[in-house]
Amino acid sequence: MQTTLLGLANKASCDKAHRFRNLFGLLTVGFLWWCWRFVNPRAAAGVDRLTARAYGENLLENLAELVGAVKAESYRSKWILRKYIPKPNGKLRPLGIPAIADKVLQMAVAKILEAIYEADFLPCSYGYRPRRGALDAVRDLSHTLHHGEYHYVVEADIQGFFDHISHERLMVMLEERIDDRPFLGLIRRWLKAGILETDGRIVRPEEGTPQGGVVSPVLANVYLHTVLDKWHEEVVKAHCRGAAYFCRYADDFVAAFQYETDARRFYEALGKRLGKYGLSLAEDKTRLLDFSRNRRRNREAFEFLGFEFRWGLSRRRKPILKRRTATKKYRAALASFTVWCRDNRQLPKRELFARFAAKLRGYYQYYGIRGNGKRLWNFFHQAKRILLKTLNHRSQRRSYNWTGFAELLEYFKVPLPKICHIF
Repeated sequence: MQTTLLGLANKASCDKAHRFRNLFGLLTVGFLWWCWRFVNPRAAAGVDRLTARAYGENLLENLAELVGAVKAESYRSKWILRKYIPKPNGKLRPLGIPAIADKVLQMAVAKILEAIYEADFLPCSYGYRPRRGALDAVRDLSHTLHHGEYHYVVEADIQGFFDHISHERLMVMLEERIDDRPFLGLIRRWLKAGILETDGRIVRPEEGTPQGGVVSPVLANVYLHTVLDKWHEEVVKAHCRGAAYFCRYADDFVAAFQYETDARRFYEALGKRLGKYGLSLAEDKTRLLDFSRNRRRNREAFEFLGFEFRWGLSRRRKPILKRRTATKKYRAALASFTVWCRDNRQLPKRELFARFAAKLRGYYQYYGIRGNGKRLWNFFHQAKRILLKTLNHRSQRRSYNWTGFAELLEYFKVPLPKICHIF
């Protein structure tokens, strides 16, 4: 299977105009069995309430039945189960959970699309791509701003991006690379699949692709590759007098410019460009700011992927780009940790502290970049305070003071804040 995908990738890289055929024929039992290993075994069940564990008990039979339905063109995707999760700003983020059989088939299609489009995607795109992640985007943005001659930054976010992707425009984009009607038909079925809302209503979407769908991330990247990445690379840069830089992770992106006129032209054209494809900017998260190292009193800062970027002075009184955990993300993490403590306070202490240590390690692994030590220690001290308060609420009498709690932390080897990334 890997050899087949490698062949697709090589062909896509060598011939940028090639349109792929017979991709539908790759959807065999063997290919789906190989893709099964990439499906999260603890993923939430869909409308049929069938878990990955239950589906995997008769995996080959289930895959054979699924492939038979696909080849006979009798396959119909099940409704997508709608769930809502709270966001830090108090709003709810809608998620769409496909049935496990649809997840397996979507994973196979996603692997094929990934093999084809990785040759087309530009280096400025970091979200939902193999061997690339959010910290890679933060590293590249930090290096570019620190060493380049960029004085103006446009930070932007797309309003409800996943809910407003145009199905017809997306299919046209896919047809530029894929000449396989049955294969594209599968994608169209998933885009049009009914959504089972929490109140029992069935919604037939006219646009958008549900967050939570396995194939949604690569489809989103295909869409934004055309809408933003290629546009910036081929059009925006060509009209700039000075240097221009673009960095995107999913629908969050930052553009930097050497000259204010270039930055303002981009800022004014951005909304029109997105509107052409049925999208709009989130006004409260989009702005143009003066972000020059040469202005010593510049207090401007912007946020990207959970970090706040701002200019400061080093110990030698030279301009230096500083990064720290964004205040909203910091507070949201503490609020989430408070809820976690409340829900898990009855666990045995050994298990409770093991999970606490794992959560801290995960936090350090992401936010532990050079210059962010103060925020890491603040989070550690606040998390300790919340956990101590939780333990003392497990019974009617106060169980621990700070001295005894510190001994528990040492006994269970709770990790101290650590800088994991030097960039």
